[in-house]
Amino acid sequence: MARAPVLQGHGAASALTSPPMSRTAAVASVVDRVLGLMVEIPVAILVAVEICVLFAGVVARYVFHAPIVWSDELASILFLWLAMLGAVVAFRRGEHMRMTAVAAKVNPRARAFLDLIAITSALAFIGMVFPHALEYAEEEVFILTPALEIPNSVRAAALPVGLGLMMVFAFIRLARHSDLKMVASAVLLTAAIVAAFWLLGPFLRPLGNANLLIFFVGVVAVCVFAGVPIAFAFGLATFGYLALTTRTPMMVLVGRMDEGMSHLILLSVPLFVFLGMLIEMTGMAKAMVQFLASLLGHVKGGLHYVLVGAMYLVSGISGAKAADMAAVAPVLFPEMKQRGAKEGDLVALLSATGAQTETIPPSLVLITIGSVTGVSISALFTGGLLPGVVLAFTLCMVVWWRYRGEDMSHVKKASGSEILRTFVIAFPAIALPFVIRAAVIEGVATATEVSTIGIAYAVAAGILIYRKFDVKRIGPMLVDTACLSGAILLIIGTATGMAWGLTQSGFSRELALWMTGLPGGAMTFMAVSIVAFIVLGSVLEGIPAIVLFGPLLFPIAKAVGIHEVHYAMVVILAMGIGLFAPPFGVGYYAACAIGRVDPVVGMKPIVGYLIALFIGLVVVALVPWFSIGFL
Repeated sequence: MARAPVLQGHGAASALTSPPMSRTAAVASVVDRVLGLMVEIPVAILVAVEICVLFAGVVARYVFHAPIVWSDELASILFLWLAMLGAVVAFRRGEHMRMTAVAAKVNPRARAFLDLIAITSALAFIGMVFPHALEYAEEEVFILTPALEIPNSVRAAALPVGLGLMMVFAFIRLARHSDLKMVASAVLLTAAIVAAFWLLGPFLRPLGNANLLIFFVGVVAVCVFAGVPIAFAFGLATFGYLALTTRTPMMVLVGRMDEGMSHLILLSVPLFVFLGMLIEMTGMAKAMVQFLASLLGHVKGGLHYVLVGAMYLVSGISGAKAADMAAVAPVLFPEMKQRGAKEGDLVALLSATGAQTETIPPSLVLITIGSVTGVSISALFTGGLLPGVVLAFTLCMVVWWRYRGEDMSHVKKASGSEILRTFVIAFPAIALPFVIRAAVIEGVATATEVSTIGIAYAVAAGILIYRKFDVKRIGPMLVDTACLSGAILLIIGTATGMAWGLTQSGFSRELALWMTGLPGGAMTFMAVSIVAFIVLGSVLEGIPAIVLFGPLLFPIAKAVGIHEVHYAMVVILAMGIGLFAPPFGVGYYAACAIGRVDPVVGMKPIVGYLIALFIGLVVVALVPWFSIGFL
């Protein structure tokens, strides 16, 4: 069975058969394990402390009416450390987001070389930006935090420490590689490209905004398609543009990265990721799926409808799509296969539901949009529910058509008492999305804090109701949370730097003038945005595309008369279609990996689901009421 190419990280082992490990490689492996533990233990503690600090703040303010004035400040300080150390863990594991669709199609030796280029390119960016991160941390020593009155350098030091550790792990990865000649070739090629750009600097500056195409289109595209992790592709392009074509101090880039990664709203990212893991571990996700199966399991295509509904419900608890799919697929896929469903169709529908549920709160993409554009998180949470229902309906129409002739004579219909029993068991889990939403709408907690309420609820339900709570899994789950969050947040940081560079160049103003001048007004702008975000979602994934283009396009949407929440729903769904559409959409390969299905067998079945998703997207774009009717 083919391995999903997207999961092959930048630190993945060579695709070639490895000879016996050399002494250098053996020493590097030992150092890697020891240093890895020295990073993973503190980062797991950081996630746990963040949960406790934010939950204590909610309890103190809402229950005892005595707010803890320093809780948000301490959470912000710890958050940057969590983000950077999480990014280190992701770097060590080779789990930074990257496109490997091209690398997967070349021969094993070329693939191994591209893996090395991914490491050396990341090392090049880290090496160039590290001195400026140190300078930035030193400058922050003169600023005192308002509540705790400690130097801000305590927080800012996370940047050079994180970058330094990533540099160390990059050297360890190179030392562990079996083919030192290939390593030397990758290092020399990367160094030669960097040197060539540096020598061309005097010729690039007079080109003006043509440099935007060279760096933000050319360099980014080459890096992304070569398999360089997206965060470092953005970083290399932005550093090159600012260093070679402007007089901007590079410390400004570090400041923009800090700003992008430190937004307090983004604190909810690791907490919702952890919550998604909790609902799977405690059996809450399984209880919801079993209830839906008792309702619909006996109808033609019934379990496919259950899959659509289960993804909708689970997405209302976890903000991370990979966590949602991992919670639902293992419960449903075995029974669906026993009923004769083809695995290609299963993974195609799982991938399609990933795109369909992108707007369901507390989606990480919704939180990111609120962070970078200033749109109300509460309004986004309210507006995201119905668009997901519209796309669920269009997917169900495809399911009905494909399975209208399914033989269900061997399937027993659940009795009323069985349905009632599964509902009673599932009720605490089904109630959680409503608890989360009500806590935000009623002002009990902010969008950042509400995840801690969900975590406390899930822990209590797992221990007291479902009697399923494996303490031994908590540590690895905390580390996995930090790893995924660090990978996401580093992308947001470098994308924020790139967006700042685009804005300073005047590109955003020119883009606004061009798009507001399109014939057809709002409808044309919406159509162009749909196409653009489908492509961006496929190539850059969702969050990087939003961070990069959200601040540029949302003001234009408002200027042409489109409600910002309506526009948010449309671009999120468009981006989701790109993200889960093969051959480039990395979400599709994640679904294949979770379902343990060869990506090739799902390529044909997913076409019908993608058409259904696009029809649903057009309906949402044409009927604003689905997005803003309940605001």
